[in-house]
Amino acid sequence: MSIETGKQNKPLSLRARNTGSSFAQSAVALAIGVAGSGVGSVSAQENQDDSSVSDTNAIELIEVYGQRTAPYKALRSGDERRGAALADTPQTLTILTQTQIEDSGKTDLKEILAAQSGITLGTGENGNAFGDRYIIRGHEARSDVFVDGVRDPGMTTRESFATEQIEITKGPSSTFAGRGSSGGAVNGISKQANAQQDFSMVKGGVGSDGYHRVTLDSNHVINDRVAVRANLLHAEEEVPDRDPASKERIGGLLSAKFQVTDQFSLLADYYHLEANDVPDLGSYFDQATRKPVSDIAAYSQDSDFLETQVDAFTFKADYQFTDNLRLQNATRFGKTDNGYIVTGLRGTARSEGDPVAPGVATASLSTHQGWQEVDYTVNQTNLFWDLAQGDVEHKLVFGFEYSDEQVANGVFNTENTGATNCVVSGRGGDSEGYCAIDANGNYVTNLNSLLGRTFERGSQDSDFNVETISAYVMDSVMLNDRWSGFFGVRYDDFDYSNRVVSRGNETEYDYSDGMWNGHAGIVRALGDNGNVYLTYSTATNINGGESDVGGSCGYGGLCGDPDQVGLSDPEQVTNFELGTKWELFDDRLLATAALFSITKDDVMESVGDSYSTLGTLNTGKNRVQGIELSLTGAITEKLSAQFNAAFMDSEVLEAFNPEQVGLALSNFADNHAYLQLRYDATTQFSFGGAITYKSEMYGGQPDTAAGFNQEIGDYSIVVPSYQVVDLFVNYYPSEKVNLKLSLNNVTDEEYWTAAYRSGAFMYLGEAQSVRATLTYNF
Repeated sequence: MSIETGKQNKPLSLRARNTGSSFAQSAVALAIGVAGSGVGSVSAQENQDDSSVSDTNAIELIEVYGQRTAPYKALRSGDERRGAALADTPQTLTILTQTQIEDSGKTDLKEILAAQSGITLGTGENGNAFGDRYIIRGHEARSDVFVDGVRDPGMTTRESFATEQIEITKGPSSTFAGRGSSGGAVNGISKQANAQQDFSMVKGGVGSDGYHRVTLDSNHVINDRVAVRANLLHAEEEVPDRDPASKERIGGLLSAKFQVTDQFSLLADYYHLEANDVPDLGSYFDQATRKPVSDIAAYSQDSDFLETQVDAFTFKADYQFTDNLRLQNATRFGKTDNGYIVTGLRGTARSEGDPVAPGVATASLSTHQGWQEVDYTVNQTNLFWDLAQGDVEHKLVFGFEYSDEQVANGVFNTENTGATNCVVSGRGGDSEGYCAIDANGNYVTNLNSLLGRTFERGSQDSDFNVETISAYVMDSVMLNDRWSGFFGVRYDDFDYSNRVVSRGNETEYDYSDGMWNGHAGIVRALGDNGNVYLTYSTATNINGGESDVGGSCGYGGLCGDPDQVGLSDPEQVTNFELGTKWELFDDRLLATAALFSITKDDVMESVGDSYSTLGTLNTGKNRVQGIELSLTGAITEKLSAQFNAAFMDSEVLEAFNPEQVGLALSNFADNHAYLQLRYDATTQFSFGGAITYKSEMYGGQPDTAAGFNQEIGDYSIVVPSYQVVDLFVNYYPSEKVNLKLSLNNVTDEEYWTAAYRSGAFMYLGEAQSVRATLTYNF
């Protein structure tokens, strides 16, 4: 194993087209290949063997980063700043190829990530319901999502239709990501225009619960130097067994590649996504039984919605000065509009003053709502310099980045016009309410229209802005045939402001600061196929860095008054990781194991009740440690696998409330495992499946101790462990046609993926569904 050198490190979209190449040569880049014979992805590596491309009847997925003899195995990261091959990178990276994603049957990023080890989902009241919320190795990562190495801000719903591969970095990653990335980061590599080969692929799917999905991926080479590509999406479905909850996706990615000269290229793309959902907040935790309520009725109201619109334009210029020196600049302008009104269901009891059934157990409906607008500009410049000094080879990256994020958050004014049907108790005493369960313990007949809600867009309550200037240096170095390493350092200088309106009071926050972060790893080769590595990395979280929660300290918002905020220290995260990586079976299978320990110091906490805005500032400390294992690639010529497992432990080491010391972090599962297998029985037939396991978790505020009930000596809110099995079958009647049948959640297991800190809602995993897809390549 060695660091990739020279132009082989570039994806195909950055290489000039060879006009004299035959189809067999240009097929290195793209489209028709061998999924059905155990040969999965077309490789972007120029040294891969292509002799079997024409010996198959299967449709090839278009992968510029995968290894064609192992469809689940990526050779390298799509982030060009990572100069080493994956096997020589001193860090845990989980990379999901396009073939693996397609076989999994999952399309939303949230579904894809939730299956992977070391990642859990979170939920939130009001603020975090804008979009997806990810937790990596116990730490918040909802703002640590990137597209092609550039931060993708905003609490949005994210889709995979225009994604080449998904890369999950485990462990603090501020050297690459800037602020945040305490437990890691997610980077999606998008499908770009390619001047290598014409291809078009259309997919149409139908299934249970009104499911239908149509995508088009078409690349057209206009001439030797110009290519365009279109990825289009339309999809609709009801959430299985949760009607009227539903999802709709409309999207497109249009890109154009211009090879202006042999040295100079331009790439432009425009991304658009509309996600229109009727959301479902699932069940709730029953304190009496100490379990989530099973078989709960679907209670979404007629007026419920969760809507996201994303528009982003990216322009990239690339100039190759020499074989060893290249300059790249990427500029992105983006805007997201997000809004939601959702209905929650809380277990409670009727008041003693209820005229129908005083004191009888019931469940009452509640409204949660908000809107968000995000405008952002990012400019990132990277200078890549391959430098040899004697036997020592450097792949240096000098980077500069400017970003400006402006986020407006606000509320909807809602009014319930439906007739109340019960009296319940609350903070303000008894009040008329909306109970989903009648006096006899049955769900009411007008459950989905009970509230009769009307609404209008209300006022803004937070005006968030952070402007950042960053500089970094990275070096992937080959010291000799046994020793290599990665070294990086980054400085971020930011200006932060936030005008927060809470209960009629307006507060202005305004401060500036700078932060250093670093990453150092050393790799020692063990023979020709394996290595051992040791790495150290850091991350920094700024006070108020989560854009969606204003002054709500408990969810990553601002802690303290303006003076406190200006004087506060950022949260500091450090990681030590000792690992080993092995290339097996003629480099078709990558096996990894890593021991890690992540410590977060100066954790910002809130005091008083759960809604306090007075921050104690920097009084907390926690640690997550464990081992992560993975096998990715082809075990035999016919059997492919993607396996990862994490066995972890989290602990609060210091806290303002001493009773929290020793407790686990909230929404953190100790044990995870994911296994996806694919067997290519013949050139025309393949089948496989996946199993996901996650151990139990506990509800609580993010990045702090899970709620604990001292009276019973146990955690207050428990999310039970679960395992889900999915199956798929592929049939390839010709080179142009693929038929796929997917059965998701085969056993129709009822399971829960996350809990709110009070247990008032617990997100349900999706029930059993069946989907059939026809792919036609032309």
